[in-house]
Amino acid sequence: MGNCIICGASVDGHICKSHEEDVVFTFEGDSPNQLTPGRYYRGSVDGFAEFGVFVDIGTSVTGLLHRSELDKRLDSLDWKSGDTVFVQVTDVRDNGNIDLGWSIRQDESEFRGKLIDNPSGDRLPEEEKQEVAATTDGSQQAATQVRTPDAEDAAPSADKTQEPTEAPDEGNADAAVESADESEPVTADESADESEPVTADESSDESEPVTADESSDESEPSPDKQLARTAIDVLTDNVGKDVSIEGEVISVRQTSGPTVFELRDESGVIECAAFEEAGVRAYPEVNVDDVVRLVGEVERRHDNIQVETESLTVLEGDEAAAVEDRMQAALDDEADPGTVDLLADHDSVAAVADEIREVATAIRRAVIESRPVVVRHRANAEGYVAGAAIERAVLPLVREEHARDDAVYHFFERRPLDEPVYDMDAATNDVTNMLDARERHGEQLPLIVLADLGSTLESQESYDLLDVYDADRVVVDAGHPDEEIVDSVSGIVNPHLAGAGDDVTSATLAANVAAHVNEDVREDLLHLPAIGYWADAPAVYTDLASEAGYSEDETRELREAIALEAYYQSYKDKRELVTDLLFNESDGLAGHVSKQFRTKLERELETARRNVSTRTAQGIEFAVLDADAFTHRFDFPPTELLLDSLHREQAAETDEPLVTLALGDDDLYLRSTEYVDVREVADEVAEVVSDAGLSVVGGRDGHLEYLAGERDDVLNATVSAIAKSFKP
Repeated sequence: MGNCIICGASVDGHICKSHEEDVVFTFEGDSPNQLTPGRYYRGSVDGFAEFGVFVDIGTSVTGLLHRSELDKRLDSLDWKSGDTVFVQVTDVRDNGNIDLGWSIRQDESEFRGKLIDNPSGDRLPEEEKQEVAATTDGSQQAATQVRTPDAEDAAPSADKTQEPTEAPDEGNADAAVESADESEPVTADESADESEPVTADESSDESEPVTADESSDESEPSPDKQLARTAIDVLTDNVGKDVSIEGEVISVRQTSGPTVFELRDESGVIECAAFEEAGVRAYPEVNVDDVVRLVGEVERRHDNIQVETESLTVLEGDEAAAVEDRMQAALDDEADPGTVDLLADHDSVAAVADEIREVATAIRRAVIESRPVVVRHRANAEGYVAGAAIERAVLPLVREEHARDDAVYHFFERRPLDEPVYDMDAATNDVTNMLDARERHGEQLPLIVLADLGSTLESQESYDLLDVYDADRVVVDAGHPDEEIVDSVSGIVNPHLAGAGDDVTSATLAANVAAHVNEDVREDLLHLPAIGYWADAPAVYTDLASEAGYSEDETRELREAIALEAYYQSYKDKRELVTDLLFNESDGLAGHVSKQFRTKLERELETARRNVSTRTAQGIEFAVLDADAFTHRFDFPPTELLLDSLHREQAAETDEPLVTLALGDDDLYLRSTEYVDVREVADEVAEVVSDAGLSVVGGRDGHLEYLAGERDDVLNATVSAIAKSFKP
């Protein structure tokens, strides 16, 4: 038994439960599950992302301080990589991810006490000081024992370059000073080789001075020593050995200790730690995309393979070309998914089989090259299902490619869009994010995957902006495209370009692409195509969902649940929630959310039915809803989803051609039983109402926008133009 360091109460340890949050802990463990949720810990800033800050707790684990936990905007923080911060561990998940909370106390003096959190038990900093002082009269051993966690673990090569410069707490710092005062003077010969630390055993025998020759490190290769190249995928078999690696630098990360270079060759990716001094960039001349030769020692650190860098050289000319050719040949082979095997026999999808293979290859290549994959999709049910299908395929590949726990956040993002086009606002956001990631984390530029959008000319300006930075993009979209856009993307899956596509959805196309990105998740994707259809789903997909264990009612519930959740916080990916819904990882969730969907939709439909007006033009019936007057436009459901439901109801009651219009203050949406080219309609309306400032958003499948003062004239001209477009 002991006493609480705050209140003096008798406790089993050093702190009582009621005062645990008044203490700041220094973590000495090496596994997330050794942390104690609820405690406050000293940490250091590892890096920044759009969604928050990565913080190193101790030397071996990293947690995420989400931006929602901050008391200020993320871009208002004055933190830099390596800065000491204080955070609360709020949760340690089953997969090892660590959730962090904000601490209003950002100075050690603001806490009422401090303790060291060690897997063997908590202890006072003074206990470590006493333990060090009591071990031996030899000052060198004492200095060795107070080596900081940053110098020993986070910066594995620090031992080979210099003595530790900073202790993690005052107790250790005092011990280091005392031991330094007692130490014998170091001669020139004794200090000749600083690359190998003096151990406790070696320092206990001080009767024989160590000469420069005796202190030389025989394990390090001499400048003239030539090592045969070792492939990254066999480094596991070379632990403890010096190796030479040739490859491409794919990221550079500066920690509070070493600089971490991530290297890729034709066989894999490895992290290599290089130490100059704590927090100082090693090899500043080496940058992302450089082809290099790295010599170092292979070590196993907390179940991960890592290389301690001893030399790093940028290759040029024929040497660099040989490495690039070797990597390119291997990459071409690994990125190709092979023969196309569609999820089901569907002519519209079969028409773009080659394009599916091409886009899947581009996504696989980006993962292998350690380029981030950014998926942009519509913030509706179809867009979310399409984006989630690609996410399901890519995340396991990212985990296989990178040992870092936070790799799935750095190398994959899914960003929904409210608009039906990839516009300049979205492109500017993506360019800003990717340049920030390159500056902060040394990341390569991403591959942008556009799902359920991106096929029309409204995206051209955005593509031009991406071209400035050579940012690659591919499109998976079932909407009617503009053929001119094909040359602006690296690949496009759109059946309309092949003369098909009226009976296919973007979700169906994305699920097929995903199955070829990662064959291992194919079984997870079988029910997704059926979810993408609000009505008249092809039998091949309802049958496929049934074989996967999903009834028609269950696929309907999933579709409705995704549609509701897509509306709320539409700009967020909601990764975990969408995964729980679509992949049945939370029983009963879809049914619960679907019930809310039907309640909210029925309430709006009931009002809309009572207020629909009808008119006829050239034998065509029009159902018109004043959406501004008779809907809650800023609540669920959104206008388009309400219009879809209303139109299906109206069309089911007649065998005649029907057009349903939802008229807002300055926009007009339409649905028709026969195809209507919105652009052609807009051209005719613009001739009649020339002062309406008319524009089309979303291409031939889009909607009209106009000046509010011309609303009635635009409606009348639109009805007339649509009626004329119907074939007799």
